[in-house]
Amino acid sequence: MSSPLRYGAVLAAALLAACVTTPTFVPAPAFELAGRIAVRYQERAFTGSLRWTQNAQGDDIWLSAPLGQTVARVQSDAQGATLTAADQKQYRASSVESLTESGLGWRFPLAGMRHWVLGQPAPNLPLAGIERDSANRLTRCAQGEWQVAFEYAAQGAARPSRIEAAGAGATIRLVVDSLTLQ
Repeated sequence: MSSPLRYGAVLAAALLAACVTTPTFVPAPAFELAGRIAVRYQERAFTGSLRWTQNAQGDDIWLSAPLGQTVARVQSDAQGATLTAADQKQYRASSVESLTESGLGWRFPLAGMRHWVLGQPAPNLPLAGIERDSANRLTRCAQGEWQVAFEYAAQGAARPSRIEAAGAGATIRLVVDSLTLQ
């Protein structure tokens, strides 16, 4: 290939490469959530309350029994995840998903749930299907191994009041009592 053609091919390749966008991780906004959770898994069930703080440093999730006793505290950051059980024993794993699956028997889909509680599909998970209502609010989506349904308490509500995620051998119902963006 002659020199001008070679440079033209290199220039064309560089221009094409500049047009390719690399997907980036979009963090969820920081929030504090209080709600109720019901999980069905392996012929067992858990019901209780959930308090969740999510920010740039990580996640802090408290799971409590119906009468208020702490069942588990799950914390995650860039170094991994820690579960502290009611007996104060600590367990560690690389992710909340694997930690809750091994420690609680069911997988909490943290990567998706961070966005689902805001009524958004998770930008870091494959999206196989999406449905929206007449107000353009997310009502259903399939992300990763999860089928997710959203309900809104009021016609004009921007964020869902109830989320049901089914997948990974579990069905998780989360009722959001309060969600405050920070």
